[in-house]
Amino acid sequence: MSAAYQQLLDATLRHLEQLKSRGVRFVPVTQERLAALELTEAPRGRRTDPATRSAALPAARAVPESSSPVRAAPPSRAAAPVVAAANATATNVTAVAPAPEKAEAMRELRERALVCVKCPHLAGSRKNVVFGVGDIDAALMFVGEAPGADEDAQGEPFVGAAGQLLTKIIQTMGLTRQTVYIANILKCRPDTPGQSAGNRKPTPEEMKTCIPYLHSQIDLIQPRVLVALGGTALEGLLGKTEGITRVRGTWREYRGIPLMPTFHPSYLLRNQALGEKRKVWEDMLQVMERLEMPMTEKQRGYFLRG
Repeated sequence: MSAAYQQLLDATLRHLEQLKSRGVRFVPVTQERLAALELTEAPRGRRTDPATRSAALPAARAVPESSSPVRAAPPSRAAAPVVAAANATATNVTAVAPAPEKAEAMRELRERALVCVKCPHLAGSRKNVVFGVGDIDAALMFVGEAPGADEDAQGEPFVGAAGQLLTKIIQTMGLTRQTVYIANILKCRPDTPGQSAGNRKPTPEEMKTCIPYLHSQIDLIQPRVLVALGGTALEGLLGKTEGITRVRGTWREYRGIPLMPTFHPSYLLRNQALGEKRKVWEDMLQVMERLEMPMTEKQRGYFLRG
């Protein structure tokens, strides 16, 4: 085994341990990365099957039960492929859950969320747990704050007035609700005792209790880009408070995934100024560029004054 190959292997193992310590369970593998692995020097000059090589490397598995309400997905009969990019930094080391196992893990996660009573006051007042909706293989994932009355009634995120606006934004990007994934920091609507209408911000304790479900959703989906809708979503994802007005439109990072903070659609319903709408759309243009999506001149020119 050459020194370069040993160095790459050591870096791979360290990276996987770091992923595991951060709670990462599954991350996707691409054909490009598999091809990159073929360029890596095999021990003693031999080329072996990628699956054979990956069997010697430990995959990042489940987070400890004490740190998450999510049970580990049952192991696949075939070893999950673990690949390294040709560079020795090992920043692209990935592990993948085969599609059937990924779908089963998401189904199990959903079932656990549906019966969660870790916040008794929320469990007692909710009509439905609002887990999430969309493509579990989506490249783009939107994260909001918490369900409102409409979402609580229907059991689906972003279906009220703000949700309809989000749907229009997604469609204007050339996507659909079915091709992205949408979820919230909280899976239950924050209770509003004595109020017939209105919403309240989730408490830090509520977010801390519920966030493991979202972490696991993101770890399974592994989107290429995350969009945080509003300051509470950004706080829940990054664990710190940053004023959304100050940071929107500037890239952040969540566990190695590019994160774009932007205004919540409800803000645009309250503030109809074209300039504010344009800010959100500029953020979405950045997202489209990061995803290498085609853009028309009409899309680039939305909300610009003629």
